[in-house]
Amino acid sequence: MNSSQFLLRGWQWNPALLLLCGTAICGYFASFGRRGRASYLAGAVILFLLALLSPLAALANGYLFSAHMTQHILLVLVVPALLLLSLPRTASLPRSLQVFAQPLVGWGAGVGAMWLWHTPALCNAANSSRSVFAVETVTLIIMGGLFWWQVIAPREADRLPPLFGMGYLFTACVACSLLGIIITFAPVSVCPIFQHPVDQLGMLSTIRNDWGLTIERDQQIGGLLMWVPMCLIYATAILAQLGRLHASEASEERHA
Repeated sequence: MNSSQFLLRGWQWNPALLLLCGTAICGYFASFGRRGRASYLAGAVILFLLALLSPLAALANGYLFSAHMTQHILLVLVVPALLLLSLPRTASLPRSLQVFAQPLVGWGAGVGAMWLWHTPALCNAANSSRSVFAVETVTLIIMGGLFWWQVIAPREADRLPPLFGMGYLFTACVACSLLGIIITFAPVSVCPIFQHPVDQLGMLSTIRNDWGLTIERDQQIGGLLMWVPMCLIYATAILAQLGRLHASEASEERHA
């Protein structure tokens, strides 16, 4: 299968996943109606389906570690952030779940999601078992949501102060960059299943010969994806915290 054929045929049909998304959308509008910000929800659903049903998902399923890493970035950092942004500005966690709104819990969840699922045993399990992959997907989104809650919760009162938010994001960037550096320069053993892909789609020759992606280069790209694009996401969020700080100072000056 060549590249053009793969882009057309690499899409996966998963009725259960589509039904889940449809149910979630109906529940969203039933709960929030026009109070929500549906454009963010649409972005979250589209990227969620791209991560799990597109040719990217096919490549992440045992072929390319770099595709697997791209999938994780979407599920941990992008989709949860869009879901939180889609909530009405009055939404808040119920009292029984306030323990999960602690900064240390959020930081540990966001950073731990990447470190935990890239231990060789769990990485292998998630790429060889559908049930483990389902658990991985759910936990990545939940842990990503806990991480982002500290800085983009719907209510301003639930967010960290801007300066603390910048420190929170910067240290998370450093922790994930460290993992990215380790993966980039480590021997090819981070996720051993990608060393011996099962060529179910007939794509291995195209990947190795046409795309020039050896096992070593693939892992290096995966590490760089965690190292550079992830930090760009954190940097964007830090700039947003600077905007909050400026707006807060301007508001205080007006009141004074």
